[in-house]
Amino acid sequence: MHLHLIAPRMSRRPMDSDWKTRMSPPLALLTVAALTPPEHRVTLHDENIERPRLDLRPDLVGLTVKADTFARACELAAHWRRLGVPVVFGGIHPTACPDECAPFADALVIGEAEPVWSALLADLAAGRLQPRYQAAAPADLAAVPPPRWDLLNGGKYLFTNTLTMSRGCPWQCDFCYSSSPNLPRGHRMKPVAHILDEIRALGTDHVMFIDDNFIGSPGRARELVAALAPLGLTWHAAVSADIGERLELLDAMAAAGCQSLFIGFETVNQANLRGCRKAQNRVAAYDATLREIHARGLMVNASLVFGFDEDGPEVFAETVDWLERNRVATMTAHILTPYPGTRLHQRLLAAGRIVERDLRRYNTAYAVFQPARMSAAELEAGYRWAYRRFYAWRSIWRRQPLAAAQRVAFWEFNLLYRKFGKLTCWAGRLFGMRTLARLARAVAYPRALVAGTRPSRAPQACPEVPPHPASSHPWKATHEPAV
Repeated sequence: MHLHLIAPRMSRRPMDSDWKTRMSPPLALLTVAALTPPEHRVTLHDENIERPRLDLRPDLVGLTVKADTFARACELAAHWRRLGVPVVFGGIHPTACPDECAPFADALVIGEAEPVWSALLADLAAGRLQPRYQAAAPADLAAVPPPRWDLLNGGKYLFTNTLTMSRGCPWQCDFCYSSSPNLPRGHRMKPVAHILDEIRALGTDHVMFIDDNFIGSPGRARELVAALAPLGLTWHAAVSADIGERLELLDAMAAAGCQSLFIGFETVNQANLRGCRKAQNRVAAYDATLREIHARGLMVNASLVFGFDEDGPEVFAETVDWLERNRVATMTAHILTPYPGTRLHQRLLAAGRIVERDLRRYNTAYAVFQPARMSAAELEAGYRWAYRRFYAWRSIWRRQPLAAAQRVAFWEFNLLYRKFGKLTCWAGRLFGMRTLARLARAVAYPRALVAGTRPSRAPQACPEVPPHPASSHPWKATHEPAV
């Protein structure tokens, strides 16, 4: 049989360039392809980098679906269903909202595909495809095959060195899909030997772990870091904000080649954290955590969310002031988005505060609900102002890393990816996205750095940065991988 797997075109936020849509390939589809027995032909299409092949007549079309790609997925599904080709939806949105997705596909994979994919293929071959496939238990991560990287034209992506070492998260924050009842609870990690095999298969000394939380199982993370240490890798990961309470692990990560951390700080207001049940974050510890990370020569990409119930118009300047004062290298900001199927969505829907039902706008760039302490227009304007202020020349200069070894990567991300992203994307399309990424990596992280020295482990105080002159509320006048 011929299986055609598709990643539908995502909606792009106003501050993003093509780097965002060409960041990395869809690992979920590459894994599904690897699950498919070799007697079947598998083709893969990422609509974010190339036009769809609507002329194909496969035996099955599989689409991975998020909230903001749902409308496009339905359009693609309708095309093939009109031709008599069965369509299966999988991914986070069908898992969280199966009833809403069911009318638009012939079958749904709810949750992880590994335990049910072989049964789905057998049913397809026998002409008895079922409307829903859902495993009774989480997948055995020791049995998950490495992704089918051979199906990709890697030159069209910025990074093809991504992998996961785990699934899930120990926390269930209200705004996160982990609060959805159809997702497995807890944090599960692949065997260390399995992870090392995946790294070797990538054929690179620079990797990015794109898990929800690299330290979700701290003991297992220590085992992995010990195994990474002798490999001479440069690597990046996402961790929870309680990394500041695990300094021994942080030491080991830095010594093993970790260069930057993506951290979901979310907000600088503790009441907001209590309201969304993010108990692992303590605002009072944020500054100390950043000092400890910077003292070890690591950069931080801080993830922030605007629009919590305790946020008023002052939150944008207060947050960016905090980021500048702590020399945070990069920021990935979001407007609080109540994804269908999460506890946050249930709560706001019950309160009548959902004002936008078009899921194409559920990409964290739009106020799709009524905020508590400001208007939706103020929230959107303040969010965009925060990006402009943070990536302004003055802010970039003030946030330079204290560790000299990180300054090249800092300038590359702030300028080439964010400030001049559209221009550098043009160069990427001309010379190849991957070519530019390799060049940037070679300049920012030469091999000598990985094997060389690290800054002192003693925490260094961040120099006090004077308040920005635009710290009043200028947005009222106007209407993002680890690094």
